[in-house]
Amino acid sequence: MGNSGKKLRFKITVIGDGRVGKTSLIKKFTLGTFETDYVETIGAQFSNYEKDIKGDNVRLIFWDIAGQREFDFLRPSFYRESNAAIIVYSLEENELGERSFRHIIDWHNEIKKYCGDIPIVIFANKIDLVDENTLDHSEIQNLVDEQNFLGYYLTSAKTGDGVFNAFSAIIDKLYSDLINKV
Repeated sequence: MGNSGKKLRFKITVIGDGRVGKTSLIKKFTLGTFETDYVETIGAQFSNYEKDIKGDNVRLIFWDIAGQREFDFLRPSFYRESNAAIIVYSLEENELGERSFRHIIDWHNEIKKYCGDIPIVIFANKIDLVDENTLDHSEIQNLVDEQNFLGYYLTSAKTGDGVFNAFSAIIDKLYSDLINKV
């Protein structure tokens, strides 16, 4: 077992189109809360989360970056020194859902441009708004395979479904990569 008592710090960028639920997912994970009123993120917001893994203190700083185009000019500086990224899209069967899915590749290209090859996970959010039994997983799985993402997770910021597992996947990956480097 570890028990080395190290203090580790990771910056995780959370990105995706506006209104896909980035802020709500972070709040659900870090605070256990969900607010029904939409409040647009201006620029970026920061949330901290601490977790002990094998005796090490792991501190995560989530950078919740606004997805709206008017904040394009700010993003390069927000990406700096990110250890991992989460791209969020909406599963809603409407224009927002379709557009946010199409834009995954754009967000991925932007992350690669400013961060290089860092671990990236996809959160398919708002699973509570669709019938999971009729969901076609092939399209997102193909994208995950093609782009070499760590994986994708079905989440609901509202109900909490999948949220803990999704965030834990990226946290555990960062931790194991760091420990295996030593």
